[in-house]
Amino acid sequence: MRSDVSASTRPESNPAAGPAAVANGVTVARDAVPSNGVSGSPSVSGSSGVSGSSGVSGSSGVSVSNGVSAASNGVSVSVSNGVSVSGSNGVSGSNGVSGSNGVSVSNGVSGSNGVSGSNGVSGSHGVALAGGAVGTERVATGVGVSALAALGAKARAYVALMKLRVVELLLVTTVPAMMLARDGMPSLWLIVVTLTAGTLSAGSANTINCYVDRDIDQVMGRTKRRPLVRAAVTPTEALVFGIATGIASTLLFGLLVNWPSALLSVGAIAFYVFVYTLGLKRRTPSNIVIGGAAGCFPVLIGWSAVTGTVSWSAVLLFAIVFFWTPPHFWALAMKYRDDYAAAGIPMLPVVASAETVTRRILFYSYAMVAVSLALAPVAHTGPFYLVAAIVLGGWFVAEAHRIVRRTEQGNDPSPMRLFHMSITYLTLLFVAIAITALI
Repeated sequence: MRSDVSASTRPESNPAAGPAAVANGVTVARDAVPSNGVSGSPSVSGSSGVSGSSGVSGSSGVSVSNGVSAASNGVSVSVSNGVSVSGSNGVSGSNGVSGSNGVSVSNGVSGSNGVSGSNGVSGSHGVALAGGAVGTERVATGVGVSALAALGAKARAYVALMKLRVVELLLVTTVPAMMLARDGMPSLWLIVVTLTAGTLSAGSANTINCYVDRDIDQVMGRTKRRPLVRAAVTPTEALVFGIATGIASTLLFGLLVNWPSALLSVGAIAFYVFVYTLGLKRRTPSNIVIGGAAGCFPVLIGWSAVTGTVSWSAVLLFAIVFFWTPPHFWALAMKYRDDYAAAGIPMLPVVASAETVTRRILFYSYAMVAVSLALAPVAHTGPFYLVAAIVLGGWFVAEAHRIVRRTEQGNDPSPMRLFHMSITYLTLLFVAIAITALI
């Protein structure tokens, strides 16, 4: 601790001056012993540039109470202009300065004009608080809050790996398939368990997909905020989490629903990871046509959860989603064509002209509508579903024709209109299936 107060403000050593000297109206105690048990260490001094305000006495309005040590072992504390610094049970404070054992007020800080002895007292990195109770409590509280925040961030990262927004759409098709299989409403217990296990199954596949694709996700604007890219979780943590959720899903299906549904769940995960992600995605423009079959499994699982088997009606539900997937995904890939090109992924919009892509969209749209109409006689859905399938199918095909026409005319194809419409179409079609099962 330095004691280099300037000569203009420091009293000269003079035996005749007594125990205290006065300079410029400021009373500075030397070897004085404050009353009521407060002691001032002989080494107490104003650090470089720290001074009491002119004309303010060290005693006027300044009080230190109940045995608190104003400074010890080289700590300097300056108080001025009637500021009251009080302490109980060993707590000291001065606007962010707490100290013992060599801590000093920083250069040029003046304790004047209403500075209060609070706001930012810390008890870490060698700064000791007498008694230590309050400082320890604050440090412990800070550590606890920090740990909870870190835990919450980690949990959110794991949830993000599961891509629940995609899973949500898959589950929309599961419950109507269960209702059509039951020809009514299945038990609430069966629905809850099936949806829970289905969420874990799809989340497992999506998590492992993020693990495999972490190298390309960092170069695509659409995926650069995923947890593995941000290092919110490590690759090992993601892989372990993906495998663990897959195992949990399989056990839930097998033990609480039936084993055929469990096997279909395992098949969906394996197909998405090994066939689509590892096998097709980086190799062929047909990746989403074949690999998209993984997203069709929920209807088979829902049907199997109720009946324990898979019927032709379930196969047609599978086919509806199968032919729906290419128009839905190609529209999105048209929007993010540059992203996929930068990542080296041969999505159809990357390797083919916009005219080719939109004509393929139109072809698969017609196939999807045809299969949706075929479901009516096979599943005996009745006139309500048939009318809904015709109206919704006509609406979808009309938009597919418009995207072809806009492309051929050299205009912006506006692919996201079809993308969002495809989500609405599939949701409403399966709602119609659910209503049919109830009437």
